[in-house]
Amino acid sequence: MASVLITGFEPYAGLASNPSAEIAAALDGMEISGCKIVGRLLPVDFARYHDRLKALLDEVAPALYIGFGLAMGEDMIRIERFGVNLADFDIPDNAGASPRGRAIEPEGPDARASTLPSAAIRAALLEAGIPARFSNSAGSYLCNATLYSALGLCAARGTPCGFIHLPYASEQVAALLREGNGPLNGESAAPSLPIEMMVAAAEIVLQVSAAGLPTA
Repeated sequence: MASVLITGFEPYAGLASNPSAEIAAALDGMEISGCKIVGRLLPVDFARYHDRLKALLDEVAPALYIGFGLAMGEDMIRIERFGVNLADFDIPDNAGASPRGRAIEPEGPDARASTLPSAAIRAALLEAGIPARFSNSAGSYLCNATLYSALGLCAARGTPCGFIHLPYASEQVAALLREGNGPLNGESAAPSLPIEMMVAAAEIVLQVSAAGLPTA
């Protein structure tokens, strides 16, 4: 049976949880479209994410790779179409690093395009009643760096690859407001979706993306 690798990120920016990590854990071991899903975590660490990602791709040898990450302030599922060759952090990573205006790969192209069926993914999500949109910028933090690096690594393997951004989980926002800590306060606008809806969205993303892949 072919394997599909998905990754989420560990919590960062003072948050106690990350919905992308919850999705990776929830789908790990599932079978979708005849493929076994392998869910793993990436560090929020610019110095370490690339080696961890490459090691996972070497270990799993997936037929498909999809990264998931949190986009604070996003209000729906966001289908990223490009990764850009830029690390320009507005907050430090979990190791305290904050690169500014730095190329991810000094000799790499300015941008790389996702190889997921983005239009089909969005159509399927909307059909399921899950709000979703396209995005032409994955930002300049670790999510973008992961997408850019993954596209380079996966191109050499002939592996389809892309990235999906998620909003806060509704339960996460409620906890932050209740506890009065983290990046939110009672006056903050913090759009969110229930984690169950985001897990369902991830399953649809995988079903659509894995359709037609060899299963053996």
